Formats: sequence, structure tokens, C-alpha cells
Amino acid sequence: MHLATPAGWLRRTLAAAVLVPVALAMTACGGNDQPSNNANAPVTLSFFFWGGQARADLTDQALALYKTKHPNVTVKTTWQANQGYFDKLATLTAGNDAPDIFQIDDNYLTEYAGRATLDLTSYQASKKLDTSKFPESLAKYGVVDGKLVGVAFGENTPGMVYDKTKVQALGIQEPQTGWTWDQLITWAADATTKAGGKYYGTMDPSADYKAFWMWVRQHGKQLYNGNQLGFTKDDLVQWFDLWKGARDKKAAPPADIIQVANGGDVTKQLVVTGQALTSFMWANQMPELAKNTKDTLGVVAYPGDPSAQWARASMYLSVYKGSKNKDAAVDVINFLVNDPDAGKILGTERGLPSNLDVRGQVASAVTDANMKTSIAFENDITAKFGPAPAVPPKGHATVRTELRKAAESVQFGKATSAQAADTFFAAATAALSG
Repeated sequence: MHLATPAGWLRRTLAAAVLVPVALAMTACGGNDQPSNNANAPVTLSFFFWGGQARADLTDQALALYKTKHPNVTVKTTWQANQGYFDKLATLTAGNDAPDIFQIDDNYLTEYAGRATLDLTSYQASKKLDTSKFPESLAKYGVVDGKLVGVAFGENTPGMVYDKTKVQALGIQEPQTGWTWDQLITWAADATTKAGGKYYGTMDPSADYKAFWMWVRQHGKQLYNGNQLGFTKDDLVQWFDLWKGARDKKAAPPADIIQVANGGDVTKQLVVTGQALTSFMWANQMPELAKNTKDTLGVVAYPGDPSAQWARASMYLSVYKGSKNKDAAVDVINFLVNDPDAGKILGTERGLPSNLDVRGQVASAVTDANMKTSIAFENDITAKFGPAPAVPPKGHATVRTELRKAAESVQFGKATSAQAADTFFAAATAALSG
């Protein structure tokens, strides 16, 4: 899972992206500094991440704090927008010029685990990389083939965000954690009727891999079984049919409205465009959603048994296995995820802090009402989390794309649920075996 990336992130970023090959080539693998037995010897590290100006500024501030405690260590940051980030990272790793520290997400962690990431297991065992204050499943998430290859740099979980203002105006019950999917659809059909068709009760999340993943876990299965799909065609047909039924009942809107929101753009989600009472998003996106509506928003878990959810890494930090200053790179990561003052600086920009003690301190300092709601929701549901599945295999990004394409083919009536499932399975199986 990764955070949405505003188009405005390209402002300073394009120039930074141009400088990446030069800057990282100069500083990759610890730059010009060589390993030394002198603990105070100068060390230069490179750190590459995606994000925007706000993320870059906060990261630089946290690293400046690190330097006050480790004056011999200099961390040179380079960042760019999410679009094109992994193309750049692939180029750098292929040329053995990878940064010492880099940001990565579920889509690519497994792909890079075999060729670029340092195994952090021994650091974790010695607590030089301390994950003891992480939720258990979050501490384990980032393990590929028995090796810890990424450290969760923030926690996030999906949430069903709803328009509290409109729901209360209709005089109907507010959505609840623990509702079944059928309860949601029945409630949504009633809401559409009471609203006189001005808006619909719920978004149709049949193209949302997060929602489908939860649904299959609630049915005792997984999205993946190793590098294969962990569910059957019949499962996918049932999922598509569930939402076809919701559209037929007018609980959910027609395809043209749904498609606009399927892309994930926060500004186009139906809960803020006023076209539906719910949207299926990441819980930490509450503040960004709230900026796009005058209504008050609430958030609950996706329908079904909430134990199907788990502590998910919003993103990871990894160390390049060819770094000349591995210990220093790990120490920087340990500082960023565990230092209370660093946590106060970084806040929730990359999701909730992985360290629960730091999270509590950050939560107490938050003033934004929507972020408070998001944090309260995540803290409440943490106790309900089930065990984390394995990190998605190589090909996960393609599987997500193919699910959306298949769902939209059903939404627009271009294919039956069975036909769409056949098409999806052929494309997804090829992606996972490639």
C-alpha cells in the first residue's frame, strides 16, 4: 500500500529528478566515504524517496536532528513524484548506483528483495533496528523469503469513509464497524431512496483490490498463495455479482460515475463529490478528503469481520545491499522510526508512526479534527487486526490493474462476471509467473 501523490509534488521535483543520476552516483553506496574502524569517521549516505515538498521538508528536518546527534553523518536526500519513481530506482539499481536508503512499497518490495535490499534480520534481532514497539504484524510485514528487507515507515489501514452530515440529515443509522457487506448494500439502497436519487448510498468498490482482499480473507482465503492467486474464479464471480446486485438496486451508482473514482484521486471520490455517502479509502486520507467537502466525514472499517484487516505498512525503508555504510544506514532508519522528536517532526505524513509510543505522542499533538478521527479509528481497530499475510509477490501491481479492468468491464456491461473473471485470471496468472 502507498499514499496518494498530488500533482503539485512535481514543482521542485522535476529539477530534483534531473539531478538524481548525478547526485546518487556521487553518493551511492555511501558515496566517497569508505568503511572505517573509527566510529567518528565522516560518513555520507544517500536517501531516495517519492513525495512532495511537504514530505521533503519534514524529512530534511528530521535528518537535521539526526545530524545534531551524529555530526559525522551526512544524509543527502533526493526525491521526486511517485510517477516515474520506480523507473528511476530500477535504473539506479541496474547500474549498481542505488541509494544507501530508499523508500519502497508493497508493489515492488518482493521484486527488489532478491537483488537490491539488505537483509535486516540480524539488526532487528540485536535491536540495532528496534521494532519491539511496533504492532506485531507490522514488525513482521516486510519479510520476504524469511528475510526482513523493508522496515515499515508508517502504518495505514483501509477505512470506509462516509458523509456524516448527509447521513444524519437523512435520519438513518450511521455505518458501523462489523456490518456485513449485505447490510451495507441494504442500508445504501434505503439511503438512495430517502435521498430521492440525488446521490447514492455507497461507492461500488468492486475494482478496489483492498476491498476484495478483505472480502476473500473473510472467506478464509488470501489474495495470494505464494506467487499464485489464493482464490478461485468462483470467488471473483461472487464478488462481481455482489456489486452488480448493488447497482441493480441503485444502492451504488452507474458505471460512468464509479469509473471516475476508481482511479483513486482523492478529489474525485464520491464521498466528497456528493455522489455517494461512502468511499473506500486509506484511513489516513481523511484530512485530504475533508479538504474537498464542507460536510463532516466519519470512518469505520470495511464491512465484514474486521479481523480480516491487519497493520499494513504505508511504505517501507530499505537499505541497499551494496552500501559501503550499511550500519550507518540502518541507524538512520532506526532513528526515523523510533526517535520521539523525529516522530513529532514527521507526524503522520507517511501514515501513523510504526512505533506505538511515538504514535501516542504524535496523536496527542495533532490538532486537525479529521486526522484525530483517523488516528482514533486506527488505534481502535488495531485491537481487532488479524495476522498479516505475506508481502505481495512480484506482479502485484499488474494484478491490481487487471482487477480494475475486469471490474469495469462488468460495471459497463461489456462482460459478464464469469467472462471478466476468466480474463482476469489469464492476465493475473501470466503476471505472477513472469
